[in-house]
Amino acid sequence: MKTMGLLLALICSTSLATSAQEVADGGTVATIRALERQWTEAQSRNDGGALDLIFDNALVYLEYGELVTKGEYLSRIRSTKPQPLLDQIAMEAMEVRSFGGAAIVVGTYLETSAQDGKPHAKRWRFVDTWVKKKERWTLVAAAATPLSK
Repeated sequence: MKTMGLLLALICSTSLATSAQEVADGGTVATIRALERQWTEAQSRNDGGALDLIFDNALVYLEYGELVTKGEYLSRIRSTKPQPLLDQIAMEAMEVRSFGGAAIVVGTYLETSAQDGKPHAKRWRFVDTWVKKKERWTLVAAAATPLSK
């Protein structure tokens, strides 16, 4: 009987710990989703200052098979004139997986822009890696590749 009571207590404490972990992970997931939205909005506005706060100084970004540093990425953003009605990024499906102080996001987005004065749309798949440093989440690695139609 005593063993049964200990077993029941162990099961209850384990389920409480699991629930607490899910709540913590839920908070991480919500935070990372919000940061992904902030990145998208800053990108659409060509807001290098906002992106500078989101990206880690050692950011590694892979696009079209090319490695791009944080500085190169921000330089490209700052040199491009935003066209609010044509340049848009719309997030689609996104899955966030958290691993303690790290989180990986896998998803897709639709990017619309102007090419030769005409609207153009391209769908991308991305993988982003976030790390919590000094109580703040920062993007340390990202990769995006266009999807074929």
